Amino acid sequence: MSNSRTGRADAGADVSDVAQTVPEETGLVHVVDTPEQRVRHPRALVWMIACAVGIAGVMFLSVVAHGTTAGVTEDVRSFNDLLAAILFVPVAVLQGFVSLLAPVAVTIELGVRRLGRQIVESIVAAALGLLIGVLTTILVRYLGSDELVRGMSVWERGPGYVLTIPEYAVALTAMLTVAGPATRRRTVRISWNLMFTALLIVLITGQVSLPGVLVALLLGRLAGSTVQYVSGIRSERAYGPDLVEAVRRAGFAPISLARVHALSDQGDGHASVSGQAADAAPDDDAPDHGAPDDPAARALGRAGANRVYALYCDDNVRRDVMVLDGDRQVVGLITRLWRALRLRGIEGRAAISLKAVAERTALLSYAASAAGVRTPRLLGIGEFGDSIALVLEHASQAVSLRDLPDDEVHDDVLAEAWDQLARAHAVGLTHRALTQDVLLTHRDPDGRPHVWITGWEQGDIASSPLSRRLDLVQMLVLIGLRVGPRRAVASAVRALPGADIAAIGPLIQTIALPRTTREEVRRVKGLVGELREALVERLPEASVQPQRISRFSARTVLTTTLMIIVVAVVVTTINFEEIAQAVREANPWWIALAFALVILTWLGAGLTLVAFSPTRVPISRATLTAAAGSFVALAAPAGIGPAALNLRLLTQRGVSMSMAVATVALVQVSQFVVTVLLLVGLAIFTGSGALVELPSPAVLITLAGVALAVVATLLVPPVRRWGLGFIGPRLRQVWPRLAQMLSHPGRLALGVAGNLIMTLGYIIALWCCLVAFGESLSLVDIALVNLVGNALGALIPTPGGLGGVEGALTAGLSAGGVPATIAFSATILYRLCTYWGRVPIGWVAMRYLERKGDL
Repeated sequence: MSNSRTGRADAGADVSDVAQTVPEETGLVHVVDTPEQRVRHPRALVWMIACAVGIAGVMFLSVVAHGTTAGVTEDVRSFNDLLAAILFVPVAVLQGFVSLLAPVAVTIELGVRRLGRQIVESIVAAALGLLIGVLTTILVRYLGSDELVRGMSVWERGPGYVLTIPEYAVALTAMLTVAGPATRRRTVRISWNLMFTALLIVLITGQVSLPGVLVALLLGRLAGSTVQYVSGIRSERAYGPDLVEAVRRAGFAPISLARVHALSDQGDGHASVSGQAADAAPDDDAPDHGAPDDPAARALGRAGANRVYALYCDDNVRRDVMVLDGDRQVVGLITRLWRALRLRGIEGRAAISLKAVAERTALLSYAASAAGVRTPRLLGIGEFGDSIALVLEHASQAVSLRDLPDDEVHDDVLAEAWDQLARAHAVGLTHRALTQDVLLTHRDPDGRPHVWITGWEQGDIASSPLSRRLDLVQMLVLIGLRVGPRRAVASAVRALPGADIAAIGPLIQTIALPRTTREEVRRVKGLVGELREALVERLPEASVQPQRISRFSARTVLTTTLMIIVVAVVVTTINFEEIAQAVREANPWWIALAFALVILTWLGAGLTLVAFSPTRVPISRATLTAAAGSFVALAAPAGIGPAALNLRLLTQRGVSMSMAVATVALVQVSQFVVTVLLLVGLAIFTGSGALVELPSPAVLITLAGVALAVVATLLVPPVRRWGLGFIGPRLRQVWPRLAQMLSHPGRLALGVAGNLIMTLGYIIALWCCLVAFGESLSLVDIALVNLVGNALGALIPTPGGLGGVEGALTAGLSAGGVPATIAFSATILYRLCTYWGRVPIGWVAMRYLERKGDL
């Protein structure tokens, strides 16, 4: 270990072991740490996302609001001209100062502070902001709609509307974002104020538009945040002398501070000694207090993901220092808010600042100690820079439940853990983040176990009964991970009243667990189910049917997303004029018949699912599921949405996932086989005369393409391997279910009948749409066109095959001899019946099935 004298750790080193001797009033403080000179701040990523969303929102609102403001535009033009004439000189002076002096002043201050890297980053951010501003202006001018261009423009006499996005404001905003916080950089604060004043004046005088100003500011913030996130920002955390000062402010005079894991993680990293007024003491003179990273300290660091230090003072008593860093609180805030929003019984209060997090932690720690819970006492709090140090009592000779050997996890340890949690619940405290790392245990000389509960950062006071039951579930599961489900349930039964045991049964769900525990449960397959079974064995009358504890589920998110996509698709893809023209020109009776036939296809799909299902499925539920698939098709590629709903319906009725997947695959394979056989039958039985009539050229071309594909699959090795790799697993998956169905000819016939109803319904519906315009084709041609259209729709990854289906149907009908205009109109009418027209009914069916618990 080498010695040197420096004022601070070298800013070029990212992470290294540093042993420092910091001068104190009466001596030196030995510090062993792993300082991070630059950090990638999560706040920058949050700003990037927020700015991108904000830019899109401003542009959208500028289009919407333009129509409402067009009527008063002429009234304010003369007023703007008058203001511009009066304020011409002040505005020119202010703009010149902002554009020239502000960047120079900021750069000089950064240079005085010897922040060379930050100067470079600020210049890069300004250049990036200027580039983004120019590109945005070009894209809006040449690619934006007329409404968007007008919404972001100002009116000038002569040229008319002029697009205004102040690119220089984008560059300056990006530069000030990277230059540092306004609270610590005087020139940055003054520059922000002057820039806002200048933008406000040019906005009032009509030189820029409000959307243009807002987009410029958001673009600048986006550019600056991007540079900050990619390059990282200079760490404002307390290390070395700053950390020592924070501990002193907490009321302690340290002689040694050693980072937990600092030595073991970094190995033989280099070390330096830093001091400001005193010569560095040799490392041989450094105090030796043993290894800082004992099991209790390691567990404390894992539980909260915070920096933990071993602290020694003149009294030679070991204490722990937990350091909360401001840059780590952004992710924690978002996580707490998301969990509070997602789960019932979790209060929505979340600390929004570093000081508020420390105050909340102190409150819970003091409350737990007052309630008699064995927890490390909070001894003092000190702040320096962007860090707050919490000095805690050290749990001597304790190990976490995670580190406790299996042969030492006795029933008395489990009973003590339940007892400590009950003490907290008795006064209304909940922990909300119980894991194996927050439970520390050791035995006294008499052999009695003692359990400590640490990590109260996410806890709450005056909590609800549901919140306390969630604590019980977390304790039960973490114990189950160590000793198995039956011993865990047995320990809970001995420690808790019967009412509490019965109440937590429906809450045994992975969503109720902290993240680390959820990850461990995923690695232990079937643990949640075994806990429920063990609970029922102990209390047969207890209900373990999962209770809904989330305010919204993945299904709700999916439904909401579908609705958003529906609105977007309807607004952007439907040409209502074309649909109205097609409907006006068509025979309404044939339209009604076509729509009735496509509604009948739901019954056919339901019959097929009922026939092939390994469990009893009511025909009404299966038909409604097929109807709901018409709604899901708005967001999922063709064929995928209905298959997913069938899979969900089967699993909700107790069918195992593997069996449900095989059944859905069999349904899809049967639909393809029946369609091909139906094509062959139509080709044979719809000919004229004694001999079979040759199909149309379109049919022959399609059949030739299929034949070439088969030959390529058989003769070209790469294609053959790909084809066998694609078909083989599906055949192996379907064959066991197909073998079972062959032994039930009645159900097989029902499935075939359902597929015939569905396939013929679509074919005849397309024929009806053609007849509605006075045209007709043979059923075999119609069937082939429909098959190709659906196949292309399944290959194109757009909702419902949008674009591919319409193009294929129009081309196929035209190739069959139908005039192009009528082919297009018939296609639009057919898609109106089979796709858009069924959406409202599908939405109602899906909502009904969700309320009934079938989806």
